[in-house]
Amino acid sequence: MKTCLVVDDSRVIRKVARRILEDIGFDIAEASDGLEALAWCRAAMPDAVLLDWNMPVMTGIEFLKILRAEPGGERPTVVFCTVENDVDRIREALDCGADEYIMKPFDGDIIAVKFAEAGLT
Repeated sequence: MKTCLVVDDSRVIRKVARRILEDIGFDIAEASDGLEALAWCRAAMPDAVLLDWNMPVMTGIEFLKILRAEPGGERPTVVFCTVENDVDRIREALDCGADEYIMKPFDGDIIAVKFAEAGLT
């Protein structure tokens, strides 16, 4: 089974994303910020990361830059899931190594489609 690390400082968002992703066949791990996510990835690199941008301690974009430089860090498919909707911000995320981008609020259909487009399902 594929694994997905859900990284968001909102416990509610993590729980909603967990339920959706488990329904489409993923094992889930959770992190509340980029630093915690980095520790998860260093212990066991996931197949996918659903990543928020605005978080305390380490933002999603900071996490992504470090992840892509880690051994094996090029492997996870990273899907940003954020309220950031400025075209320049989306381009920045993609330029830093994100594979897909989802706007909040999201639902199960949006996640399923984006994960399929990214080749995860």
